[in-house]
Amino acid sequence: MAKKQPSAGRGTALLQELKGLAEQLGIRVREEKLLREVGYQVRGGSCRVNGQEMVFLDRDLPLPDRVDILVDELLQRNLNTENLSPVLRRALAGEAAS
Repeated sequence: MAKKQPSAGRGTALLQELKGLAEQLGIRVREEKLLREVGYQVRGGSCRVNGQEMVFLDRDLPLPDRVDILVDELLQRNLNTENLSPVLRRALAGEAAS
């Protein structure tokens, strides 16, 4: 069964919520135009820069892809989902935002 993608407005709101959660966890999220070379396709991911944990997202990617990358990065952390919004909990559980 195909995963239903959120509408642009909801997707943008979800991305902002995910960024807020990342910030609470001490992770800085940056959306930038990531350079590509022949045979090398960058989508985004996490790294450490001067001791600061960061997640880079390619701003040229479609919104659902950026949401998926950030969800994947956040799921690698020990999250307490109890105090999260229902939409954010569903996104982290892999369900489509409604």
